[in-house]
Amino acid sequence: MANVFINQKLKRVEIKSFEIENEIVFNYFDKLPSKERDEKLYKALYIGVLALMEDRLSAFLSKTSNELGTELESLKMIFEMKKELFYKTTIKGILAEKEIADFLNNYFIEKKIKDRAILTGNTTGEINRNKTGDIICEVNGNSNLKIVIECKFDKSLKLGDISSKDIFTRKSDTAWNQILEAKANRNANVGIIVFDRSLIDNSILRFTENVGFIDSIGFISIIDSQKADYSNLIIAYMLARDILLNSKIVDLDTKLLTLIINRIIKDINEIIQVKNLVENNILNNKQILKQLEKSLMLIEFNQQYLVKFLKNGTLTKKDLLDFYMGEEIKDKYKIIEKNIEDLYNEK
Repeated sequence: MANVFINQKLKRVEIKSFEIENEIVFNYFDKLPSKERDEKLYKALYIGVLALMEDRLSAFLSKTSNELGTELESLKMIFEMKKELFYKTTIKGILAEKEIADFLNNYFIEKKIKDRAILTGNTTGEINRNKTGDIICEVNGNSNLKIVIECKFDKSLKLGDISSKDIFTRKSDTAWNQILEAKANRNANVGIIVFDRSLIDNSILRFTENVGFIDSIGFISIIDSQKADYSNLIIAYMLARDILLNSKIVDLDTKLLTLIINRIIKDINEIIQVKNLVENNILNNKQILKQLEKSLMLIEFNQQYLVKFLKNGTLTKKDLLDFYMGEEIKDKYKIIEKNIEDLYNEK
């Protein structure tokens, strides 16, 4: 008997009461507070429809039927659906803002900083009917010391350097105007605009690939949300925080300030690049060690059966099966592979 009905007149999907027996689904909803379950069910249905529309999982699911396949299926579903939401729907902005705010608040707690990041949501600011400025950070809990963060995961947004701006052309948002607008709209002292590395215009990448400072405007920070790498945001935020807490109402030499900040950013970026090189070398060395161990084990394994063949003049059917399957060597390699991983994890 059908459970799903389509109401063409109201453009609505109607579902009769139904039950589902699935361990993954049960465990997820079992951990949720009862008041959140309805909302999560609607969201799960929406995400599931997006995944089915792409049909990216069908080939994978058809090839994985064992226990490992079931686990991989779950992981792939989570990854693909998150990526689908992020890249192809307007919900990507909302998800990004919440993730960034949560990350900052966790960072503040970890570092024992008394700041707090507050999502502005759909609330308007100082400018009539304007919602620019996604996150307000109150420094040391002081509502008069504010850093505003605008999240723009939009590949069409250009840098907007004032020297190349034509004021007679049709208005379009740029990084420059979005920082200025966010500061004005949220009455903030310092502004930061955040871009995602996968969704960014080349004009911004030419200006900076990590963190950039625009004199009298604010900071540009480029994160990598798919890798959960927000390190550039922390660099921009802590520099903005230092400026806010340590600046005085004096006639600042802005050229000198820009020089100092850009020098700090350059040095920090070089350190990050070195760190990435070291991490990549560790990964490469792990792979080299694993391949060497594989080769050594294969030589020993093949030699064992060669000796048996030369001694007996033949191999039994069982020997031939064992030689072909290589289960013995697989089990031994798992232990060695784990030891290699543990060795590098300790370091």
